[in-house]
Amino acid sequence: MVTISLVLLLLSVQWSWAQEDPLLPFSEHLDPNQKVHLKWGFDEIQGTILFELMVRTSGWVGFGFSPKGGMTGADMVIGGVGPKGSYFTDRHAGGNSMPVIDQKQNYKLRSLNESDGITVMKFQRSIEACDENDLTITNVPMKLIYAYGQTDDITYHSAQRGTKEVNLLKYMPRVNPPNSKYFDLTMINFTVPANQTHYHCKIMKAPTFDRKQHIYRIEPVITNFDLVHHLLLYRCPLSVTEPLEVECYKSLRTSLCMETIAVWGVGGGAFELPEVAGLPIGGNVGDFFYRLEVHYNNANKSKGRVDNSGLRFYHTSELRQHDAGVLGTGLVVAPGYAIPPKAKSFLTYGLCDTAEIPKVLETPTDLQVFSVMLHTHLAGRKVRVGHFRGEKQIDFLAADENYDFEYQDVTNLGKTKTVKLGDKLLVECTYNTENRSTLTWGGLSTSDEMCLAFLFYYPAMNLSGCMSFPNTATLRSEMGTPALNTWLNMMSSKTWNDTSINQYQQTLKRIDQLVVIADSFKNISRNTGLIPNISVIPSAPCMSRCDTKNIAFLWLLLCLLVQFMQKYY
Repeated sequence: MVTISLVLLLLSVQWSWAQEDPLLPFSEHLDPNQKVHLKWGFDEIQGTILFELMVRTSGWVGFGFSPKGGMTGADMVIGGVGPKGSYFTDRHAGGNSMPVIDQKQNYKLRSLNESDGITVMKFQRSIEACDENDLTITNVPMKLIYAYGQTDDITYHSAQRGTKEVNLLKYMPRVNPPNSKYFDLTMINFTVPANQTHYHCKIMKAPTFDRKQHIYRIEPVITNFDLVHHLLLYRCPLSVTEPLEVECYKSLRTSLCMETIAVWGVGGGAFELPEVAGLPIGGNVGDFFYRLEVHYNNANKSKGRVDNSGLRFYHTSELRQHDAGVLGTGLVVAPGYAIPPKAKSFLTYGLCDTAEIPKVLETPTDLQVFSVMLHTHLAGRKVRVGHFRGEKQIDFLAADENYDFEYQDVTNLGKTKTVKLGDKLLVECTYNTENRSTLTWGGLSTSDEMCLAFLFYYPAMNLSGCMSFPNTATLRSEMGTPALNTWLNMMSSKTWNDTSINQYQQTLKRIDQLVVIADSFKNISRNTGLIPNISVIPSAPCMSRCDTKNIAFLWLLLCLLVQFMQKYY
């Protein structure tokens, strides 16, 4: 009976550690004996980070950040559940002595409990330092420290302590599941044309597997870093049954394969999916062909360069909880809109209305978005993805206020964000064309522009894109030139200054947009929509526990004053 109880206890502990929490998608054991387990998630838009520390002890637990891995200069919290209830304090250390309680308590306790010899402490803080005793959480590896005791008497921890270096904000897990293998999908001895821009497509089959597999890690395989700008892998519909290798978009067959599976951009690295999701391949999805698209940016128009670039996919037969998918959102890539020259900050918008998804899918679901890749070309300076529900902006799904064309990577959002059916997503791109003297058109060339956001989500649906494009007929009419050729001549000869640029930008935003949603089998829903106003969501301010208590005390006094006035006056 004791053995059965022990087994049930261990299973319950393991299950509690493996449960999915969208707010805490990342986890690491901090010690070699796996007695100290940290889970975390963050929101860079709000400027907050959430932790959950689980330690196999019934005593006090401590966790913090250290400049060099020791006690000196450390910023930490200590908490536990004692005979008189729970305790939790924000502290700092000047050396190898008892950490001092901070005058300002800048960590907010969310929950603290102890059960069956395990203490679980969940707490939140600002990413930025809130006082001189706090350390800012950066996007480079930081030294995390921990310690714990067997009782609630906070004394010397002896050997029950440790340090581990983790990049909290740029975390990339590296797991090695059983039966892990990999395969490559690449170009083979392709001679890159001596053109500035070339998109090359190769339709091919992936290796076949009797059983369904999950891809959990994707790595770029790049042979010419100076030529390869980005890579995309699309799944083709079942109607595509033969291999093909041609220049992209010159054959109808290449445009049939539009369900995004993987994406890589210049400056990016490997990407690993969260432990709850994997990209499906094999089994019932084994008969599909795939289209590898490589954008070559041959700026010097070099001749005779041979390329074998592509992607490497690590997969396992140990299936994860969800199939993952990739959804393309933003502005349709086409030459029907232009960015004027001499613009310091010009905005374009791409709208995705998820209320239209049921028109192309029979059983759509909400999207649990965990990662994103933002994409523009050389003029791009900022990319933001606004999240709207009921005509009101509720969040930014993602934002890059300092976009760099030379560094395009798939980034974790910090927590899993739910996009409910009916929500709208607005991709806003900011461009600078001060050094350009002619119009910049939307298009495929590096000198053209794009405004895209690729969303990694689960559970996967057979979706390829959710995008929009300004109604060009309305645009020409609003600008007083209904005829296409007249409009093109006017745009090319127009004097572009701050006033005319702003007028054109406002017109583009004000007019109706053509919203398009397509599934993997080229079923398309077309509708119209308007661009909502996108706003800046301020970061959460630093508020200490003392401040919170003071506010509560003042509120109590106010309530008592109101009651007094009502009773006697």
